[in-house]
Amino acid sequence: MAHIREISAFYAPYPTSYKRYVAGSFAPTKIAWAPENRTAGFRIVGHGPSLRIECRIPGADANPYLAFAATLAAGLDGIENETEPPPSVVGDAYGKANLPSVPLTLNEAIAELESSGWARQVFGEDVVSHYLHFFRTEQKQFDQVVTDWERARYFERA
Repeated sequence: MAHIREISAFYAPYPTSYKRYVAGSFAPTKIAWAPENRTAGFRIVGHGPSLRIECRIPGADANPYLAFAATLAAGLDGIENETEPPPSVVGDAYGKANLPSVPLTLNEAIAELESSGWARQVFGEDVVSHYLHFFRTEQKQFDQVVTDWERARYFERA
């Protein structure tokens, strides 16, 4: 959980990926864990031999190989460094102001990945640089498009 913000661009690789992170949508907005709680980024489900952890942060548009590799790397880092998880969340995680949030835009996720020495160590400089270029290119293309909604909305107001 300590590296989620740094690897969020791998979980949500496009500008529109971040539209799903909305409170009340059952897409997690907080970096938290809890048993049987769909509002948390990590959900503990099952019992006995079927007990497992769901990482609910990646979207359907994520590259599953990158998302899985990033999740494994973060988990292994936690095991190797004996990182203790924070206390589990009780109740609705959306309303907990004290919990860290997932990045809410691709630009925010890019900044987190760019400043992550850990990601560069784990994935290598070439991989991180390649994906930063890709994410920036996607964001730039997205920012240059004028949508029909914008035309209709601002034609009336200008």
